[in-house]
Amino acid sequence: MFVVAHISDLHFNGTRFNRARIESALRYINARTDGLDALLVTGDVADEGSPSEYVEAYRVLDSPLPMLITAGNHDERGNFSAELVGHRATTAINSSLLIDDVLLLSVDSSIPGRNDGYLDDDTLVWMAAQIEAAPADTRVLVAFHHPPVTIGMTFMDTIRQTGEERLAELVVRYPNIVGFVCGHAHSACVTQFAGRPLCIAPGVASTLNLPFEGTEIINRGQPPGIAFHMIDGDRLITHFRAVMF
Repeated sequence: MFVVAHISDLHFNGTRFNRARIESALRYINARTDGLDALLVTGDVADEGSPSEYVEAYRVLDSPLPMLITAGNHDERGNFSAELVGHRATTAINSSLLIDDVLLLSVDSSIPGRNDGYLDDDTLVWMAAQIEAAPADTRVLVAFHHPPVTIGMTFMDTIRQTGEERLAELVVRYPNIVGFVCGHAHSACVTQFAGRPLCIAPGVASTLNLPFEGTEIINRGQPPGIAFHMIDGDRLITHFRAVMF
């Protein structure tokens, strides 16, 4: 069983409140690394994309697990890459990790200056190259920030990932893609995309209400959340945990 810890929507902003939530989620994960293989962080690392927020993130995001981090709509690509990657990038921030027979692809669905998402053509070409370079029996898990489908959250559905039909073509070409994981919605959610599981991590910094949960957008009474994705053969199994802080 290959197990991936997954957190999203950290929103480092210099406040004790957000930092305490992030640290509690990370402590929970780091205390259980003997049973885990990797850690995915799927965007909105920073709240406003300032350099100081990424300096804070760099200091806090420490784990013995191999880690992949991608950007979200609240992130600023240049500052993100300068502090967390080691060089200032102007193009999509994509990374991969092959562990045993599992390939993790972390791809950048952010669009600079906008809240919705899109995987550009270069990213899709890069994804295909990564998959083709791996052994044929490699199982692939794809991570990004924006869901490529609607999820019943009115506002978030207006700023989802578009151009998703191009991504769906990868599933046809590469049936060893076992699933997709993302964030953005601040709400634990499981659905399907292109015939594969799509698992959305709960928010660490906050939870967003569903339409029937009240008129407030943010539900501040919910604790930070974590997703644990288990890859068992060609199946993706996801468990969620709420963490006290």
